[in-house]
Amino acid sequence: MNLLEWIERMFEQYGYLVLLIGLPLDFIALPIPPGNSTLTYTGFLTYKGILEIIPAVGSAFIGAALGLTITYMLGFKFGMPLIERYGKWLFIKPSLVEKTQKYYEKYGNKLLVICFFIPGVRQFIGYFLGMIRVPYRMIWIYGYVGVASWIIGFFSIGFIFGDQWQYMLNMVEHYLKVILICFVCSFAILLVWNRVRRHKVEKVAKITKKS
Repeated sequence: MNLLEWIERMFEQYGYLVLLIGLPLDFIALPIPPGNSTLTYTGFLTYKGILEIIPAVGSAFIGAALGLTITYMLGFKFGMPLIERYGKWLFIKPSLVEKTQKYYEKYGNKLLVICFFIPGVRQFIGYFLGMIRVPYRMIWIYGYVGVASWIIGFFSIGFIFGDQWQYMLNMVEHYLKVILICFVCSFAILLVWNRVRRHKVEKVAKITKKS
């Protein structure tokens, strides 16, 4: 049984419960069923008239928001204690988390709206936000807006393109992976550039102090 057949059978047996239960599992990093495919197929079923648009989108939002909230709470409660105890084995220090928190305060809220589209990021963003103690009101403002954007985006692929939904989904996910690679490379270059610049500033400061 391939992925599509499995998702079809899930919808036949459980209907909207697939969204209410499956999407939280996707956020917990147990993508059973995969979130992008599920949402796009939901749009397709709505296009075919099998599902109703408002219950489908509403169920998807409730399920995804629940998943984000659960992972946020887990990260908030257990994130830093785990980092303090086991972070050294993963080369993650509490100081690194603090720096990440400062970067997030500067750039993160805007990125939060789009991060749900990025492969692999969606499954860990809730844990991360809880771990760095992002206020829950920011989750309400930006996180749930991002969740809604992700749902509408992939739902629309199935609803608009109908029978061509699989082709369009594959194309969209391909370009999202390209964007992720570009983002990671750009972030790495930025880190290296900041480190080199800081090293130069420290070197100049030492020379000035000696003279």
